Amino acid sequence: RKKLVSVDKANVLESSRLWRQLAIELSADYPDVELQHMLIDACAMRLIQRPADFDVIVTGNMFGDILTDEASMLAGSMGMLPSASLAGVPRAGERTFGMYEPIHGSAPRRAGQNIANPIAQIMSVAMMLRYSLGLVEEAGSIEGAVNDVLEEGYRTYDIMEEGKTQVGTREMGDRVADRVS
Repeated sequence: RKKLVSVDKANVLESSRLWRQLAIELSADYPDVELQHMLIDACAMRLIQRPADFDVIVTGNMFGDILTDEASMLAGSMGMLPSASLAGVPRAGERTFGMYEPIHGSAPRRAGQNIANPIAQIMSVAMMLRYSLGLVEEAGSIEGAVNDVLEEGYRTYDIMEEGKTQVGTREMGDRVADRVS
């Protein structure tokens, strides 16, 4: 859809006014992408009220942490969503430095129990391949493999639903790896 929502608190925070100014300046390089600005409180409400209104949201870390936790409940679990903190906006064919991780923390309570959902980590790797390494086809292969496994009905405990097959961390990861082409 080529719609970008930049989230800030420009009505109160000087740093958000700078964020907004930079978003406007950068948007000139992407005339085919519609830029919309939204205050964090309005975005948090609309994300629950009308999630389909959003295509891509960009914001700073502080607001991003809040919105990703909120959005994870729309996806069913924090174990489903990857994240990226990018050093720049990569143009087609270009790469950028980034830090890639699931939106959730390290979950040390789940270590060694074979119950953590690996999908967010796997999708974070796909984002790294796409944006930092320029391996677009490989990223797509991983994303497709995740979709295939989910469509086949495999679920970790956090996204388990009636009529699906529950698997552990290792089996979910193995099933995805087996489908990467």
